[in-house]
Amino acid sequence: MNWIQPCLTAGRTQILAGLFSILLLGLVVLSASLGYMKIEFFDVLKIILARLPGQAHLAEAVSQASQVVVMDVRLPRILTCAAVGGGLALSGVIFQGILLNPLADPYTLGVSAGAAFGACFAILLNLGAAFVSVPLFAFAGACLTLFFVIFLSYTGKNSAAVLSSNSLILSGIIVAAILSAGISFLKYTADEQVSIIIFWLMGSFASKTWLDVGVTLLSLVLGLLVSMVFARDLNLISLGERSAASLGVDTRKVTLMLLVTGSMLAAVSVSVSGIIGFVGLLVPHMVRLFTGPDNRRLIPVSLLAGALLLLGADTITRAVLPHEIPIGILTALIGGPVFCWIFKRGAIR
Repeated sequence: MNWIQPCLTAGRTQILAGLFSILLLGLVVLSASLGYMKIEFFDVLKIILARLPGQAHLAEAVSQASQVVVMDVRLPRILTCAAVGGGLALSGVIFQGILLNPLADPYTLGVSAGAAFGACFAILLNLGAAFVSVPLFAFAGACLTLFFVIFLSYTGKNSAAVLSSNSLILSGIIVAAILSAGISFLKYTADEQVSIIIFWLMGSFASKTWLDVGVTLLSLVLGLLVSMVFARDLNLISLGERSAASLGVDTRKVTLMLLVTGSMLAAVSVSVSGIIGFVGLLVPHMVRLFTGPDNRRLIPVSLLAGALLLLGADTITRAVLPHEIPIGILTALIGGPVFCWIFKRGAIR
C-alpha cells in the first residue's frame, strides 16, 4: 500500500497545477480589463482571441482605443509581470534545493545585488535611453557577480568542497555586502538621479514592451526545461552530497548547472523589473505545503504560484489602490507576515 500516497500526491499536484493555470489565465484577462480606462472582461477576451489566426472578426465590435490599450500597454506589462513572478519563484526553488537552505532565494548569492549595482551605475551615467540601457547593465552586473561568487568559493582552502552550500552562501553574503555598500555610495553621489535609482530599487513594471515579454518568457522556458531535467538529481542532492554521489549523481556538474540556471532567471527578472523581494523566498515554502518536497512537482506548481502572486500584487498596485506604489513594497508587506505565519507553523526547517 506504500504506492497509494505518491499517487494521491501526484493527483493532487496535477489538480493544483490545473487550477493555478486557469486562475492565471483568468487573472491575465481580468487585470487587462482594470485600470484608468475600464474595459469589459469579455471585450478583453475578444481582443486577445482576435490575434489568433482567422479570428480577427471577434474584435470588430470593440473600439480601436480599447484594442491599443490592451495589446500595446497593459498586456506587455501583465505578461512580463507573470513571467518575472514565475522566474523568481523557480529561482527560489532551485537555490533552496542546491544550497540545502530554507532561507535561500535569488538574493542569497548576491545576484540581485549585482543586478541592482549595475542598474544604479547605468542610471548614474544617464544611459537609460542609450543602447547600453539599464536592463543590460543590470543583467551584466548579475552575471559578473555570479562568476565572482564562484571564483571566491574556489579560493577556499578546501578545494574539494568548492561548490558546497556553505562556501557558496558565505561567498554570496560577502559579495552582497560589498555591493550594498557600493549601491549606497552610488546613491550618495547621484544627486538628481537619486530618486530614479530609489524607484528602480523598489521594483516596477511600468512601460514594459513586448521585447520584455519575449526576453522574460524565453528565460523562463529555458529555466523550466533545465530544472525539470535535473529535478530528480535535485531530490537526491537533498539527501546530502555523499548520498547523492553514491546514487550516481555528479553533484558538481548538477550544482553548477542549476546554479547558473537559477542565477540566470534571477538576473533576467531583476534586470527587467528591479528589486522584488519575498517571491523567491516565500512561494516555494507555500507550495511545498501542498505538493511535498518532490521537486518534480514543486517546480511547475511554484512557477504558476509565483506568477499568480506577483501578477495579483501588480494588479492591486496598478488598478485598485488610489495611487500606484512600487511593487516591491507591496510584496514585502504581504510576504513578511505570511512568511512569519509559515515559520510559526514549523513548515520551515
